[in-house]
Amino acid sequence: MSNHVNLETFANGALAERINLELSKVLENIADPNTDPKKARKVTMNITLKPNESRNLASVSITAKCNLQPAREIETNLMIDYNSEGKVVGAELKSGIPGQMYVDENGEVLTDRGEKPAETEIAKKENKVVNFK
Repeated sequence: MSNHVNLETFANGALAERINLELSKVLENIADPNTDPKKARKVTMNITLKPNESRNLASVSITAKCNLQPAREIETNLMIDYNSEGKVVGAELKSGIPGQMYVDENGEVLTDRGEKPAETEIAKKENKVVNFK
């Protein structure tokens, strides 16, 4: 019997497989652009040995887990109002300022909710030339 346990072959390689599995989860989390790159991740391996009464055999339990970083917070603004029935409704503010229209990436004019404005909201071109005679 050897004095040392080879961790690469221990439990038919299951220990090394678990470590690699958890490590790959950590690497995926690090590569995710939605997580904070500066916060640490951790892989934890627990090996629990429970000996029998005569101390010539031990039952071994292996667990592996990792601590990942959550996705970053997403912030936006929500306009809160009442509909025609008096119920509270909400819509995401797209323009930055309530009531302000904006031009989207396609060059289209939209309301603060990101919708096409009604015809009455668009300034109509009128002939404002005054004929002085």
